[in-house]
Amino acid sequence: MSPTGSDRVAVTFTPSGRRGELAAGTTVLDAARELGVDLDSVCGGRGICGRCQVAVGSRPGTDARADRLSAPGPTEATYADSAMGARRPLEGRRLGCATAIHDDVVLDVPAASQVHRQVVRKEVGDLRVTLDPVVRPFYVEVPASGMDERVGEWQALQAALADQWELDEVSIGVSALADLQAALEDGDRAVTVAVRTDDGELVAAWPGFVDRLVGVAVDVGSTTIAGHLCDLTTGRVLASAGRMNPQIAFGEDLMSRVSHVMMHDDGQRQLTTAVRTALAELVAELCDEAGVTTDRVLDVVAVGNPIMHHLLYGLDPRPLGAAPFTLATTDAVQVTAHELDLHDLPRGARVWSPPCVAGHIGADAMSMTLADGLHRRDELSLLIDVGTNAEIVLGSAERVWAASSPTGPAFEGAQISSGQRAAPGAIERVRIDPQTLVPRVRVIGSDLWSDESGFADAVAATGVTGICGSGIIEVLAELHLAGVITVDGTIVDPTGTGAAGRIVTRGRTLAYRLHGDIEVTQNDVRAIQLAKAALQAGCRLLMAHAGVGAVDRIRLAGAFGSHIDPLRAMVLGLVPDCDPAAVSAIGNAAGTGAVQALLSRAARDEVTALAGRVVKVETATEAAFQDEFVGAMGLPHTSAPYPRLEAVVPLPRSRPSHGAGAGADTAPRRRRRRRATTP
Repeated sequence: MSPTGSDRVAVTFTPSGRRGELAAGTTVLDAARELGVDLDSVCGGRGICGRCQVAVGSRPGTDARADRLSAPGPTEATYADSAMGARRPLEGRRLGCATAIHDDVVLDVPAASQVHRQVVRKEVGDLRVTLDPVVRPFYVEVPASGMDERVGEWQALQAALADQWELDEVSIGVSALADLQAALEDGDRAVTVAVRTDDGELVAAWPGFVDRLVGVAVDVGSTTIAGHLCDLTTGRVLASAGRMNPQIAFGEDLMSRVSHVMMHDDGQRQLTTAVRTALAELVAELCDEAGVTTDRVLDVVAVGNPIMHHLLYGLDPRPLGAAPFTLATTDAVQVTAHELDLHDLPRGARVWSPPCVAGHIGADAMSMTLADGLHRRDELSLLIDVGTNAEIVLGSAERVWAASSPTGPAFEGAQISSGQRAAPGAIERVRIDPQTLVPRVRVIGSDLWSDESGFADAVAATGVTGICGSGIIEVLAELHLAGVITVDGTIVDPTGTGAAGRIVTRGRTLAYRLHGDIEVTQNDVRAIQLAKAALQAGCRLLMAHAGVGAVDRIRLAGAFGSHIDPLRAMVLGLVPDCDPAAVSAIGNAAGTGAVQALLSRAARDEVTALAGRVVKVETATEAAFQDEFVGAMGLPHTSAPYPRLEAVVPLPRSRPSHGAGAGADTAPRRRRRRRATTP
């Protein structure tokens, strides 16, 4: 009975606003359950997990007096003195399972005590998701069966789950059944079981109390594989790591790998084994970094382009190498982890991937779109994952289009005379004085520019070894703004003097000496022109399908896109004209979307529905693609205007040139037709 003499008390929970009248003496946890309040509890009210913490709040007429609740008892004292309590201290809050309500009270449920709380993270991009993982832990104490009872261990656990957690429809596989027997014996009949909320299957069991289950979100790219280990009970990203995709040994680009499968009887097995081995090693590395054993990894979300997707799952990628580019399936895929040779994970662990839309539009593009959320906004956005094979998505809440464009490896330093992958010593930033043509560079591993004191000492260990992708974009954009590279992409000498040795002759063309013996050659410019033309042509093709001439917003995704200077990318013409302030990099959006799908069933449903409404555009079979490609070869474009960019940066026009490379911006030369010869 309450101090006022009533046997009923009024209880209000915030921030949910749920309220009701309950019997005095009801525990806070039971009150939350009765009123449908989102209050977490892994241990089922035994005072072990500490997740049901609440604080006394107030509102007009109900102040925040501590005596509205029962006084702290032995359960809270034991919890506060335990190692677990030290990890999650009470800090003035109360354990809902050990606290009774004596009077009318307002109870605040902090975010950390909510099951389906909003998770906001910055480690993997702008991650906002309501925590609702597919796998959840439940602590259960299972009574022993008597000699005269015909009840197995599974039946005893089923009854305990129904009694202690109101879980009535739970199934179990043989592998998890074997784990359950051992756990019950080792845990003295107290166990923690992991149950999938999508189909009700019990997939793992451990002796005693376990409050942390983890999962892995992984972006299987054609060049790199990036993974994030996440706590499924808190949403926290515990570790992130990446490694090169070992399939590179069979070909830098996707079509080379498909060709390898076509030409070698054992080709598909080789590529599948390589990527699965790398995935297993990455999961082990993530767990080691976070101090978590691999037997706690119960869920994996994997995203990738269609060819990576097919090779990971052991599906034949050859139909994706030629029109009509037929996928094995356009549904989401789910298999056990052991089917993908992830044998260190529990036998009940599963791997899930979002749907692929078309032969060149994969689960990574859908994951990227989920993370960005362009399909939820009214403004028209262009989302681009810049890589060896660029994924492009255009759309708004009204409609979404998607395409893929084969840009090749030039953006990652390949096919560039001094190009290299992003590593210590690689030039990643470039600024050029437009009058003197003197450059300043910054390299990976140092925050100093080359004209700053201490630069030589800072790079002494690595040296200046080459130019990575972001560096080549910047140097070409700077050279274009300085008049060294013309609109059609020819290197010229705008001064006619060689600008103190910066413009040098290389055969019949010119080159620009950037740093030491590192040069930018005419062939380098052409390689980037081809790559950026393919990328922009894909963008313009989508815009043509959408019937628009401009977009409101451009987001650059992917490891490479994250390091591109957006303004210089526009100067070079990687993307269509847009307000430079509305062009930004968003990191590994595909990986961020994978994390969202790992932590939320609703996110899985959302990305699955999104894939079903995307309008695919096949650049490989579109007749207009070639025309768009030719126009996009110019810097920033041969014919399309860039008024919004020019409002910020004056773009150079055609101008007279001097020395080798002259005439590049004037009328094209008449060429003599070569006589046909027989081999």
